[in-house]
Amino acid sequence: MMRRRISPREAKRMMQRMGLSMDAIPDVEQVIIKTSSKEILIENPEVAVVDIQGQKMFQVAGGKITEKSVERKLTIPEEDVRLVADQTGKSLEEARKALEECEGDLAKAILLLQSKI
Repeated sequence: MMRRRISPREAKRMMQRMGLSMDAIPDVEQVIIKTSSKEILIENPEVAVVDIQGQKMFQVAGGKITEKSVERKLTIPEEDVRLVADQTGKSLEEARKALEECEGDLAKAILLLQSKI
């Protein structure tokens, strides 16, 4: 069985019939991937977008890769601080410290403060 080569133009037409298109994004300087614990920076990569029936996929190739850890800052809503303080009879500052220690868990913070008599 002999295989014939497909020209780029014919390949593009076949891809379009299947609802698939692929284009390069020119002049990409940086791609940043953020997770809960780190950032991955890719400098000067080649990026292509593949569109499959409206669903976009990004292909990132090459470039200089740098990883760095990211510390997440816990933000505690003021209403949570007031609730813990009201439930335990402790000060707002004590309630805030307990919530920070318990990573924002209201029930744990209340129990922690109630155990500190």
